[in-house]
Amino acid sequence: MRRFLLSLATGMGLLAVPAGGKPAPSPAATCNGCEALLELAAANPKREKDRARDAARHPVETMAFFGVRPDMKVGEYAPGGEWYSRFLGLYLGKQGKLVGLFFNPDAPAYDAKMRSGIAAGVAKYPQDVAGFTGFPAGNFSAMTLKDVPADQKGTFDRILIPRMLHNMLQWNNADSELKAMRELLKHDGMIGIEQHRAKADAPFAYADGSNGYLRQADVIRLMELNGFELVRASEINANPKDSANWPEGVWTLPPTLALKDQDRAKYQAIGESDRMTLLFRKRP
Repeated sequence: MRRFLLSLATGMGLLAVPAGGKPAPSPAATCNGCEALLELAAANPKREKDRARDAARHPVETMAFFGVRPDMKVGEYAPGGEWYSRFLGLYLGKQGKLVGLFFNPDAPAYDAKMRSGIAAGVAKYPQDVAGFTGFPAGNFSAMTLKDVPADQKGTFDRILIPRMLHNMLQWNNADSELKAMRELLKHDGMIGIEQHRAKADAPFAYADGSNGYLRQADVIRLMELNGFELVRASEINANPKDSANWPEGVWTLPPTLALKDQDRAKYQAIGESDRMTLLFRKRP
């Protein structure tokens, strides 16, 4: 399911964005030294196979930027291959709570096979993460965004959407899914988005989500329309070598390498996509 998928500031790759007329707090202020614990999770021997992507995906820096503390309740939207779930499970498993948030299966774009896959994903998610981390399965849970339970509303500190907004737009369920996530968040809860980034002047036909890339300004506007305000943006996951205009879209690049009959070394050298990293706060 995951085939879908500003300048540097103060030397940290961060750009503070005014919120309510005041400078946004730095990640260090919101994370309170959590980077050391994130580093421990990243270095865990259980992540030996997953660690190969750390250089491109920067999980420690990204989660610190999102202000994810180890005692938080965090939802990961569309866990898919569970790469981030395994990392977050190690980080949150002792003190926090990790919840896999799966698509509302009633979306018209989904056929019977995908609906079945969603149900299977929800059922196996807690045990998957528990089996990897060694923490009890009760420390993890999963749910779809259909009929959000009343006792879950207003209980999440963070919800993370890694490289999925393009699919949501293509499936025409972005608004409904974001509204459900907004209900889950606490009054001061936040959504962290990592998304393949189109060029600012990319034509709509290329940046409508069908190629995996979205324009950053469009993502910010989408979130604003759904009750969120931008807190800050980061270049942590930027890749200036990505021209963001590939014939097979973002899937031309690693890890998919869709153009298998061409020079794979060329695309390997470019690396994973150029990505925006944005943090949004739930608006009153």
